[in-house]
Amino acid sequence: MTSTRLLAFDTSTEALAVAVLADAGLFTCNAPGGTAASAQLLPQVRRLLQQAGLALPQLQAIAFGHGPGAFTGLRTACAVAQGLALGAALPVLPLDSLMIVADGVRLAQPGAPTDIDVVMDARMGEVYAGRYHWAGARWLVRRLPALCSLDALHAIWALQPPLCVAGSAVPAFGEQLGSGDALRVASDIDRAAALMRLAQQCWRDGGGIDAAHALPLYLRDKVALTVAERDALRRTEVKA
Repeated sequence: MTSTRLLAFDTSTEALAVAVLADAGLFTCNAPGGTAASAQLLPQVRRLLQQAGLALPQLQAIAFGHGPGAFTGLRTACAVAQGLALGAALPVLPLDSLMIVADGVRLAQPGAPTDIDVVMDARMGEVYAGRYHWAGARWLVRRLPALCSLDALHAIWALQPPLCVAGSAVPAFGEQLGSGDALRVASDIDRAAALMRLAQQCWRDGGGIDAAHALPLYLRDKVALTVAERDALRRTEVKA
């Protein structure tokens, strides 16, 4: 039994993860995400709350993966977290989406090193990368998440070689990912359960913020053209 009641979800990757922690236990959903996340997120939230026997106002906080990750997925998670939290007068808990992978690996790979480099495929030949250390009761950030090319990542690793490398970049880049002798983990993890463990840590640490202040963590400066830029581009094409 637990007195903590939390809702958590993450749509930063091609997988949708949702979890509810209630007195009745932990209720989770791991499902395909990507373009389907915006349509599936709220129905899954309602389903899990119903299974847990909770109404939204009975929660203590709403956690969401704030990134890094796919632009649309991050925007979806942040918007839904804000909407639900503002409506129920709840705080939100922004969570590091790369740390979800690290915590999943910790339980899926017994005996894995306590330092884990999470490297996610960011498309366009780039990766989202960060390093995390398991201190026995909580995760500490050794290197903040960053967007970088493989060459830039390899330069970092040349100075600080990884012990364990996990994430979608492992299968996506294969041998191009020069991780040396590090343990490589490409297997699936229980993202929803890992997400809730991080939400609990954040809640215990007093990490709740006002929903109005929640923001996604975008690591790409440029994700789309503005309306003015698109109009200028069309005018250029017409002149050509």
